Amino acid sequence: MKAIILKGAGDIDQLVHTTLPVPEIADGEVLVQVKAISVNPIDVKTRSGKGMFGKLQADDPVILGWDISGTVTASRSSLFREGDDVFGMINFPGHGKAYAEYVAAPAEQLARKPAGISHEEAAAATLAALTALQALNSTQINPGDKVLIHAAAGGVGHYAVQLAKEAGAYVIGTASAANRDFVLGLGADEHFDYKSGAFEDHYHDLDLVLDTMGGEYIDRSLKVLRPQGTIISLPSGLRETVGEKAAAQNKTGYFIVVASSGKDMHRLADLLERGKVKSHVSAVFNFADMGKAHQQIESGSTRGKVVVTP
Repeated sequence: MKAIILKGAGDIDQLVHTTLPVPEIADGEVLVQVKAISVNPIDVKTRSGKGMFGKLQADDPVILGWDISGTVTASRSSLFREGDDVFGMINFPGHGKAYAEYVAAPAEQLARKPAGISHEEAAAATLAALTALQALNSTQINPGDKVLIHAAAGGVGHYAVQLAKEAGAYVIGTASAANRDFVLGLGADEHFDYKSGAFEDHYHDLDLVLDTMGGEYIDRSLKVLRPQGTIISLPSGLRETVGEKAAAQNKTGYFIVVASSGKDMHRLADLLERGKVKSHVSAVFNFADMGKAHQQIESGSTRGKVVVTP
């Protein structure tokens, strides 16, 4: 089968196209013929030597990627049978091995792909959508709560806007002026152009901030929260910092790491099937152009998701 291995930490030239045997599956696994792969910032970070690189580098070979949609071609699980279309985030945090024509996947981490969406849309709604879902599920959102979502036009952000609206929140999304209509089209009640000024000068007494940026955004976001309000931070390395800073202001702050979950994938499948959540795929690359997909993510200006088709 076609596969892309990571030879070492570095630039896109470390992504080497090769041929490998089709993986064998163990009990509880299914073999998925991959139809679409979603590419995320964690893929790029890991390729460059950060992210998951330290955890994966001892494996041979290292195959990046965690997000797939495809068709089951063999099964050793009662959950799925040959011919089922499935999607999910595989073995995260761990070795997903998604950059390949075939992937051995734990069946319990997958859900059936809704018939009404494409494999590209399904693959997109995995790591990023799970991150948004698990982040928002980690706190209580009441109807009418005011929620600020940073980078609302990005991969995680565009799902978070839709999920927060589904929960009944009043949603404010930060994004560039060019993405105003896109963010409002997702259901956001307000758009704030982060280039036009400081958001903390415009908002106060908010109930929740979803921070996808980190760094100074933690301190700035805490300023807009009401007492006892909550900030959820996604960037790595900030687990203790966000909690301590929030506690000092009588607020709540914490950090989450997304994890593979079939239960959550089934929830996303239901939302996708009912049209409550939609994937925005801004670019689709061929497998041979995986490096270009990484460069698009590195540009920092991707609207929605980037997908690769083997």
